[in-house]
This record gives sequence, C-alpha cells and structure tokens, in this order.
Amino acid sequence: MLSHTSGYPPYQPKGNPVDKYQTLAESVAHILPLPPAHPPGERFDYGGLAMQVAGRMAEVAAGQNWETIFQERIAEPCRMKNTHFTPVDQGGGHSPMLGGGACSNLRDYANFLSMIFNGGRFDGNRVLSEKAVREMQADQLRGAFVNQPEFPARVRGTKHDAIYGLGEWREELDAHGDAVLISSPSWAGAYPWIDKTTSVYGVIIAHVGAPGVGRDHFSGFYSSPELAVLVREVIAKSVPDQPKTSP
Repeated sequence: MLSHTSGYPPYQPKGNPVDKYQTLAESVAHILPLPPAHPPGERFDYGGLAMQVAGRMAEVAAGQNWETIFQERIAEPCRMKNTHFTPVDQGGGHSPMLGGGACSNLRDYANFLSMIFNGGRFDGNRVLSEKAVREMQADQLRGAFVNQPEFPARVRGTKHDAIYGLGEWREELDAHGDAVLISSPSWAGAYPWIDKTTSVYGVIIAHVGAPGVGRDHFSGFYSSPELAVLVREVIAKSVPDQPKTSP
C-alpha cells in the first residue's frame, strides 16, 4: 500500500466519484470495488489511492481516526504544532489525502525530517523504531516492474529499479544498494530530502516567476530536486581543505 505496488489504480478512474469525503471509511468504500490494475507486487504505479486504504487499516487497528493517530504518534512528539491532515479546505473538512494532503510549515517539516534522519528519535525521545525507519528507506519494490524513466531516472539519470521505499523515493544508492539520497517531493514544489552523503536534511518550498508555471507559481515536480545538488555544491565549496584547529 505504501510502496505503490498494491495493484490498485493510482487514482480514481475518470467518471468515478472524486475522492473527497468526510471520513476515510467513506473514501475506502469507493476504492475497494475498483478492479485491480495489476496483481499485487507486480508493478510500481505511483498514486495515492492505496495509501487511503492503508490509513483506514490504521484507523481500524488503533480504534481512532487518522488525525488523532497522526497527532498523538507523530505530530506531538515531534513538536509539529502547525501540521494537520484535516480539515483540508474551507468547506468543513474532507477525509485526509494521505498521499499528499497534509498542511504544514517549514519548521514542522524540518522536525519530522530530523526524526527520520536520527533513526526515529526526536529531541532524544523515541518516535519510530529504528527498524521502521530502515524499512521506510529500504527497497520495497522487490523486483516489481518499473516503467522507466521514473522520477529518480528523470532527475538523477539513475539506472536502478529499486527506486522506492515506503513513502520515500530512493533517488541515489551507494555501492551496497543502500539509499543515500531520499526525498518525497510534491506536485506543488515542496521538496523535502535527506542526503546521507553530506549529513544534511532540509525542505524547501519554491515559487517561480517564469511564464507558464501556473497560477500558484510553484516550481514543478521535476525541478525541485535540483536543490539537493545545489546544497551539496555549497557545502563542498565552504568546507576547507584542512580541518580547523579551533571551533
């Protein structure tokens, strides 16, 4: 469900109800009857419907709604006071779009990335297990077909098919096949990333003034990843050849 290999279609087919409901239960009621696009595990097909089902599974297991689960288990321990999945608009709230519907700010998202970067700990407290973080960053496609060029190939020229974990793109791998550049960019230009080659994590939301960028002036999905490379270059130029002898 979280690696886009469930076999569900990535989005509701044309003519079906738009996935805007008051609860995840209502959302999933319109997803479950959809015929599978592929057998589970066979193909990587990027889209958010399966994540709705995974979120509903969490609600049933926990006996809580998604927003409560998120606030108690992630937002509060990571001091993400300005981050919510619901309501998602001015009309009183819909079910959260788990694949990209959270409202946040740069500081909150940086706190979340800090937790992931530090193996599931934030401010010395355990939020996620180390195993959970490893699984998020491991190859979860496991041989599933990838219709290349997918996102990492488009922005990095990478040749590998182990491009996705659980909710995370594996943009670059080291010689052992471990992810060293991890990201989760949005269609609207937000680009959060973790770069293990420089021990840097960050999130940038960019507005663009060029013609044809759309009314919101966000950068494109395939443009934002350039930022990670720019940060690498800045770090490389700022690090002296010899270590300093004093702070």
